[in-house]
Order: sequence, then structure tokens, then C-alpha cells
Amino acid sequence: MSTPKQTAVITKTTASTWAAHRPVPVGNIRLRDAMLAPRMRTNLRETLPGQFRFLDETGRLRNFLRAAGKDKTDFEGRYYNDSDVYKWVEAASWALASQPEDAATDLREMLDTVVQFIVDAQREDGYLNTWFANERAGERWTNLADKHELYCAGHLIQAAIAHVRALGSVKLLDVAIRLADHIVETFGPASEGKREETDGHPEIEMALVELYRETGDLRYLNQARFFIDIRGRGTAGGDDYRQDTTPIRQQREMVGHAVRAVYLNAGVADLVAEVNDPELRTALEAMLDSMLSKRSYITGGIGSRYEGEAFGLDYELPNNRAYAETCAAIGVVMWVWRMLLLDAADDSRLPDVLERTLYNAVLPGISLDGNLYFYQNPLRDEDGSHRRQPWFGCACCPPNIARLIAQLPGYFATTSTRRFGESDSRHDIVWLHLYAEGDYQIPLPDGGIVSLTMTTRYPWDGEIAVEITGLKDAGDFTLQMRVPDWASGTSGMLNDDRLPEAETTPGQYLTIRRLWQVGDVVRLSIPMPVRRIVSHPRVANNTGRVALMRGPLVYCVEDADNPIGDVRDIVLTDDTRITAAQRPELLGDVVVLSAHAELESPAPGWDGALYRNLSSVERDRQGRSEVQLTAIPYMVWANRGAGPMTVWLRRS
Repeated sequence: MSTPKQTAVITKTTASTWAAHRPVPVGNIRLRDAMLAPRMRTNLRETLPGQFRFLDETGRLRNFLRAAGKDKTDFEGRYYNDSDVYKWVEAASWALASQPEDAATDLREMLDTVVQFIVDAQREDGYLNTWFANERAGERWTNLADKHELYCAGHLIQAAIAHVRALGSVKLLDVAIRLADHIVETFGPASEGKREETDGHPEIEMALVELYRETGDLRYLNQARFFIDIRGRGTAGGDDYRQDTTPIRQQREMVGHAVRAVYLNAGVADLVAEVNDPELRTALEAMLDSMLSKRSYITGGIGSRYEGEAFGLDYELPNNRAYAETCAAIGVVMWVWRMLLLDAADDSRLPDVLERTLYNAVLPGISLDGNLYFYQNPLRDEDGSHRRQPWFGCACCPPNIARLIAQLPGYFATTSTRRFGESDSRHDIVWLHLYAEGDYQIPLPDGGIVSLTMTTRYPWDGEIAVEITGLKDAGDFTLQMRVPDWASGTSGMLNDDRLPEAETTPGQYLTIRRLWQVGDVVRLSIPMPVRRIVSHPRVANNTGRVALMRGPLVYCVEDADNPIGDVRDIVLTDDTRITAAQRPELLGDVVVLSAHAELESPAPGWDGALYRNLSSVERDRQGRSEVQLTAIPYMVWANRGAGPMTVWLRRS
């Protein structure tokens, strides 16, 4: 394992006063599992080069040449297209950091080319947005509610931070600092002669806090706080869609455009890690509860309405019309991750949500070959018409999922420090939040390094072994391993000794403090029975229906495995036995579920009728036939021939 860059962290909370956790750099964890590691290799070798070609073919790159005066063609695409380029730069940077041994030279060359295009397009005053270049230069900052200028700037800043942390180059960071300085000079209190406005699409908040963490320049933190405090005053459209109806400190429900909502809350969580603001923390906790308990899908997806790509009312969660945008799920991961960093609690609520959303709401957004994408992620497809696409006119999702896949190792582990007594002695803690086979090199806050090797087939199997393979200036530390809230019956071993049952309580972390030695092994054995899940009674779409989960994975029934009739007519009885088995030949070696079920056709008399008198309807139970049901993980559906799919099955 080559020496990774210790600065290559997604969120740098090393000096964040109110953050409990420090993330581990993305290059410090080298995954070798059969699910995520292949996705990362495909991302590096197929997805990112393919996206570069689309950025070129759709004119997104030429727009930068045009802004630099090197191309005379008209602007191509939509006014926010710069953001797609910036997300690609961020994704490529993290991919090169997390997989340097697999990196192809041509990807680095592509990245260098794009970075130079961006550098050349910047104006002398630091401003950079290709839509407002040349003939539109006089329209800068005139329509923040709709034109995404600060949103694009935020993605540029995040790309620049990834570029310097992953590759050590300040070339793009210099561009980002000049742009951020221009923003600081332009926006702020009217009493200082500045513009009291913010963007209709949150994003700049996260970026400015992270730029403060990277540079130490307090102006950027204060600017992020200004943009957060100005929301709810009507300066960005004055509606829920743009997150501009209610001041954030007073907000208690998730409303409006789902992506904008979680992006804003992620930025607020970043701010809370730097400043002591109990009102913001209370608002975030209330909105998180609103989302998780009333306004999110079993997959972790959010945004139930096509209209406005928005949250609906409480329990408004249609399946076939679920919007559940891939970008929204990515935003959930970003927000929940930042909430996790704030508090070193021993419960597993937040990492459980992060894991469920990653597997069931993010990964379905990209095909197994890395070249096709979902924008929306419905939980039922009536006729097989919902298929992944190679690109979109609004192409926010493809580069967004590429950057999250490139960042994946950075979400697996953190460290924290506790202080004890009047002596203020420090004690280091290593947290393992997610599980996948690989080698983990974890820098401790006090300067030591713990090396671990994790052996597991998770999430297909619940057997997890963590071996201490190296200790540098480390020994006495606490190891925290997550026991998911669904993991009843989990047991643990330390070397040859069985751990007390109380140490493996579902929904908590297994906690072991000792003077560790190389060769020590901790084993978790997490049972993975198939679980039948039902919805809150007010989720009308799921009345009388059941969904299947095994481990963290949501399953679905797809026509490709069930050529037995309409999947909507499948009935799963509550007492039927469901078995799980590995299928090496199927969809990248997945575990599938099998059960005897029934297929129920409508009773006689319904041909040509939509409504009938109850008294004239007879349910003909003789019309049911026994069938063999096969369910696959939802994250891999639509990778074969087109056909109906459903997550929620009828109960009997």
C-alpha cells in the first residue's frame, strides 16, 4: 500500500471546534470487496473518461474556451452547465487519490486539460461563469434566484479543494480563492455597501466552509454564515422551492426542492461544526427527523413529487411516480455524514441511514457498466419504460454519482479523542462506520497510525473480521464497530474470547478499549435473515403490501427473473419461507431471494370495466396460481432487458 496523502479528506474537521470526528483520507482505505471496489474501478476506467467525452461533445468544455476568447461559437447548453464540469473535476481528483495504482495516464491528462480551460476562463476581478461571459457580462449577479451563479461557484470551490488535497496542485485552488474573494467583496450587509442576497440553489455554503478549513481565512466562514442567515428573507425567490420561505433556525420540516434542501442542510451542518449555534443544531435535528420519519422512501431516497422535484406532505410517498432523484440521495449522504461528524454518539442511527441510502438510493443511479444513469429512481415501473440514459440535458446526476463513488473510502472510518479528568489526558478512538473488505490505514489524532485489515463479504454476508496489522506510536486506543439497528442476535469475539452480549446491542457500537497488539482480531457475526418491512399506515400506496430487506439492502421483483405475468399481481403470504442464495452468474455475483408466492389475476367480470358495484364483485381465489418468486437487490435492477419492476408486494 503506497503512502497516501494525509490531506485527502472529503471534509476537513481537524481544527473544527464543534466536530467530534475526524475523517480518514480517501487514499488510506483500499477496498478489495466484490461490490464497491469494482464500482470504483469502473468509475475510474469507464465512467469518468466517458463523461469527459460528453462534456466535450455537448459543448460544456468549449464554453470555457469561449469565455477565454479562444472560441467564437455560441454558448451551448444551459446556464448552469459549468457545474457539471466542476463536479467532474472533483470526481476525477478523488478517483486519482483513492486508486493511484489503477489510475490511467489519460485520465490525468484529461483532468489537466479541463483545469487549464477553467484557469484561462477566469476574469481579472476573479469572476468566473461561462454563461455570463462576453455579451452577458453586464448581467452578472442580476438573477440569483434562478441563474445558479453562486451554485456554480460553490462546485468550482469544492473541485479546487479536491484537486489540491488529492493531487497537491494549487493551480485550481488559486482560481477558487480569487473567485471567493470576489464573492466576499460583492455580498454581505447593505451597511457595508454589499448585496444582501443569496442563490436560489444552495451549494456555496458547503464550499465556503471547506475553503475556510483549507486556507484558514475566516472571511470565507463568515461569508457562509451570511448566506445561511440571509435565507428565509425572500432574497432568493421567497419560496419553499428555493429554500427561501423560513429562516433556517425556525425550520422544522423538509420542504421544497429536495436537492436544494439537503445541500443547504449539509452546509449548515458544516457551519455548526465551526461555531457554537444551538439554534441551527436544533433545526437540523428536527428536519432530519422530519425526513426520516415521514418524508423518505425505504431506499433512503427523497423527493416524492415530479413537480418541483420536491418533498411532498407527510407520508406522501408514491412508488411508480417517485421522483427520488439520484442527486437528492447523494445530498442525503453528504448531510448525514456531516451530522455524524458533529457528535461522537454510540448509537448507529446516522451511519445506518448513510449505508441504506448509499446502497439503495445512490448506487441504483448508475448501471453496472458505468455508462448509463438514472435521474429518477421509482420504486415501481409499470411497463419497463423507465431505463437509464447515457446523459441528460440537465446532467447534474452523472458527474455527481461519479464523485461520490470516487469518495467512497472516505466515508468508512473516522477518529475522535476523549479527554479524561483534570489531567486533560487524551485517548484516541477509531470508529468503523461501514464495512467492506480491504486495508485500512488510520491516522490517530495524536499522530500515531493504526493499520487494519478487514475480511468480509458484507453486505452479502454478516461475518466481519478486523485484524490489527500495524501499530505506529499507537496501542492504547478504543475500537468502535457499528452494530446496525437491524442486526438482532449479533455476537462478537476478541481473539479467542467471546464478547459479552451487551457489547453487541443492535443500534449501538461495539466498544473495545485495550492495549492492542499486532495480530489481535475482532470478529463480528451479524445474522442476515430476510426481513419483511411494512409502511406506516398513512402511506396509502403501501397499504396491504410488504417489502423485503436483507442486511442493508432493499430487494425488488423484476420481470427478467419472474416471467410469470404482471409483477403487480404477485402475492406473498406472510408465512411463506424466503431463502437467500449467492448467484455468481447474476448481476455481478449478487445474493438473490427466493420464495413460493401466488399470482392473482383479476376476477372475472373486469374486462372493459374500471369500476363496479361491490355487490357484483366476487374474488375468485381459484384464480390464484402458485409461482416461484425471485427478488434481486434494488440497486442492480434495470441492468438487463426492459420489463416491469416493483419493490412493494401484495400481502396475504
